[in-house]
Amino acid sequence: MDFNFSDEQLILIDTIRTMGKRENFKQMAAQIDARAEFPQALMDKFGRMGLLGMTLSPEYGGGGQPALNALITIEELAKFSPLIAAPVFESSVGAVRVIDIFGSHEHKSRIIPGVCRGEYSVSVCMTEPGAGSDLTALTTHIVEDGDELILNGRKTFITGGGHASHYLVYARYKDVPGYKGICGVLVEKGTPGFTFGKQEEFMGLRGMPSCDLIFEDVRIPKKNLIIGKGEFKKLMTTFDIERCGNAAMCLGVAAGAIEEAVKYSQERRAFGRPICEFQDIQFAVVDMTMKLEAARLLVYRAATGAGKGLPSIYEASMGKCYANEMVMDITGRAMQIFGGYGYSKEFPIERMFRDGRAWSVAGGTLQMLKITMASMIYGRRFNQGK
Repeated sequence: MDFNFSDEQLILIDTIRTMGKRENFKQMAAQIDARAEFPQALMDKFGRMGLLGMTLSPEYGGGGQPALNALITIEELAKFSPLIAAPVFESSVGAVRVIDIFGSHEHKSRIIPGVCRGEYSVSVCMTEPGAGSDLTALTTHIVEDGDELILNGRKTFITGGGHASHYLVYARYKDVPGYKGICGVLVEKGTPGFTFGKQEEFMGLRGMPSCDLIFEDVRIPKKNLIIGKGEFKKLMTTFDIERCGNAAMCLGVAAGAIEEAVKYSQERRAFGRPICEFQDIQFAVVDMTMKLEAARLLVYRAATGAGKGLPSIYEASMGKCYANEMVMDITGRAMQIFGGYGYSKEFPIERMFRDGRAWSVAGGTLQMLKITMASMIYGRRFNQGK
């Protein structure tokens, strides 16, 4: 097992860090949060740098790189802000991967080149007002009508809602119960009958588009069906790489918080000396760093084991779960090192604290991930519906 980065990965890390300093991403992160505006200008910049679609098929304009390279990029950018990392996340480990892996040639040639140029983005649409962890309870449904599908229903808390150009909607065939009836269909923004609710205002991740999606007799060509009924497993296995991306966001936020805490603890003085000279601060920073490194190993294991394919659900779940808990702990302890200044908007820690909290409820809750891992450890399913 090799724990070293390749020369290519070291160059990638150095390039992103150099760009972050040159473009003053720290200041940009504060401005994004204050204005609650998505950094749209980064889409074109990242596209020209080859940072969009890093994992997608080269024959359609993608980078053809292993998932680990995308996660490294997400982590480095998320040290500044998850919003700055979001374009890489969505284009390399998001819903577009489902199209890349399971879509037809027509799907891929129509969508992937635009994603890699920063012109398109694809949002995954799963959660409903009455269905989140239990996807078999989806009520958004389709019925067949000749060469078309008619889609009705409502999705909620959809990241990218109103901003993305395309939406991979999890729905069910109306007459097929349970998971066997669930499918994935591609819906383009602007399709008649497809509208958006108001933009959500969250505690953190300010500027990240999120809203309800409303489907009222939306007519979609049958060729837009990416995953058919009876192929629910395909939808869920592709979601595991997105969970690794979620965890990489946590790695970046936590690493950024540690960097700020180390810097501040060398500048802040108490009792006539820098507070980094007190063992309590030293122990806190060491504990934070150990947890970050442990989370990084779990996440990188999941991505490396998958290569250019998909990670195992067990390794992806464990990496995400641990990283989600780790980032909440680390940003909280970093805030304590800053004292009153950590609670102030004049410093970045309070923003990191808010941004870090989001990831444990996105992409699968901690509780559901632990249930999934428990079923694998025990070698049996635990039916939550009983």
